Amino acid sequence: MSQLSNIKTVREILSRHGFTFSKKLGQNFIINPSVCPRIAQMGGAGPDAGVLEVGPGLGVLTWELAARAKKVVAIELDERLLPVLGETLAEFDNVTVLQGDVLKIDLAALIQREFSGMEVVVCANLPYYITSPILMGLLEARLPVRSITVMVQKEAAARICAEPGSKNAGALSAAVHYYAQPQVLFSVSRGSFMPAPEVDSSVIRLDVRPHPAVSPQDETLFFKVIRAGFSQRRKTLANSLSSGLALPKEQAIAALAGAQIRPNARAEELTLEDFCRLASQIFEEDFDKKV
Repeated sequence: MSQLSNIKTVREILSRHGFTFSKKLGQNFIINPSVCPRIAQMGGAGPDAGVLEVGPGLGVLTWELAARAKKVVAIELDERLLPVLGETLAEFDNVTVLQGDVLKIDLAALIQREFSGMEVVVCANLPYYITSPILMGLLEARLPVRSITVMVQKEAAARICAEPGSKNAGALSAAVHYYAQPQVLFSVSRGSFMPAPEVDSSVIRLDVRPHPAVSPQDETLFFKVIRAGFSQRRKTLANSLSSGLALPKEQAIAALAGAQIRPNARAEELTLEDFCRLASQIFEEDFDKKV
């Protein structure tokens, strides 16, 4: 089954299984034949690799991954797609499709069970509404994976990959850069999908760091500081920290001074190293007992 990007073929398969698209699940299947081979290749699907795929849908990307990788395990939330995938992936004996919610599955145990001795990469075409929870869930779990290659909304890709310290940076990009080195690989037009979404997409790859980019004294507090800093982007850090961490403003100013950061600076100006110094200053001053 190598014609999964052919609209006529797709319609015949879906009609045969009585499948209709779910707007609630954000289902948009890739029909541009050039996209999935690029994702599979640039995502690291090689003869010795195991691939964990999230949201296989019709199996267009899964097919390309299975043709290149040693083993593919695909997690699909919509149980209506299981018989469809059974048909489209029938020629492969190196693919396992599991029905379930990736946010509720013990992925560490799954990887240990399914990919013993293999280098593992993650590939996914993520529904726009759940991009951030899935990405952060994968990163925060500290899974033994080399990279995470995903297709997301184009604007989201720019935010995720924005370098901390740049105007497009936010709490999500700071967290992503803490765990990984992200980059935008290529853009995908809205006409590459069926049904076509209202926005264009981009494929990004997160190369997972062997160790976090910085070493905060208290990781939980570090992320609290980042979230507080970006919680009110139009305000200065002194104000957003005071509000977000429930600190008296003079204490927020003192923490910024101790971290050698201007009190009128804004969160998007700070690098991860700046946030680390700030969180360490708050930790040392014992402000964390108040948050």
